[in-house]
Amino acid sequence: MFVDDQLEQFESMGVPSLPAGASVRMVESAAANVWAASWGEGPAVVLLHGGLGHSGNWGYQVASLLESGYRVITIDTRGHGRSTMDERPLTYHLLAKDLLAVLDELNVDRAALVGWSDGACTAMVLAQMLPERVQGVFFFACNMDPSGTIELTEFGLALQRCFARHQSDFAALSPNPQGWEALNAATGLMQKTEPNFSAAELNAIPTRVTLVLGEHDEFIKREHMEYLHRELPSSELIILPHVSHFAPWQRPEMFNQTLLQFLKIGRS
Repeated sequence: MFVDDQLEQFESMGVPSLPAGASVRMVESAAANVWAASWGEGPAVVLLHGGLGHSGNWGYQVASLLESGYRVITIDTRGHGRSTMDERPLTYHLLAKDLLAVLDELNVDRAALVGWSDGACTAMVLAQMLPERVQGVFFFACNMDPSGTIELTEFGLALQRCFARHQSDFAALSPNPQGWEALNAATGLMQKTEPNFSAAELNAIPTRVTLVLGEHDEFIKREHMEYLHRELPSSELIILPHVSHFAPWQRPEMFNQTLLQFLKIGRS
């Protein structure tokens, strides 16, 4: 089994490239151009990356999903990767509207949403806004109110390597390669001030949610995920052993097995 727990390979080589043959669109949404790619046929699965990342971060997952018979859609969050952003602040509701614009552009009536960190919150916001468009949410490593985060006092090696790779990828992909500091600031402000879901709001989300957290997550408290499990009416909680916030890169086979099980249940 492939293991990259300290992200040495991720920093030096990244992850496998996304498959060739994608249908690529630039989708206009609220004064931004949002990059989206789609492969395959079958039930739609949308992969939503974390803060400061891009669609290519799902390089270990896309081929596995295609082999299992899914239509796979990836999106570069506004301001990230190949997508643009304007001067307005980033918010999770704005990102959810971007996601909706992509679904509409690609004629996807209903999809399973796989969110990692910021992407997980974006998925949950859309599930609150329009549950009829969301087949289920795979909610990996995120919080739904400020109490769920761990205050970082220092960056360990894995975190340092992650951010170094994110910065170099941004310079290579972005239409505004000088915009890293602005994106970092806008993303950091969003994360510090949002989301702010109450227990009552969580109770009202009817969507099936699989809550997933790495045993050693650097950012999210386990007790917060346990709280979400209690408050979301159709949820399960899975703790992945040995890994942290970066499980899709650290132990992709284990992560993919968990993801495919979530999708299999949704198809039955």
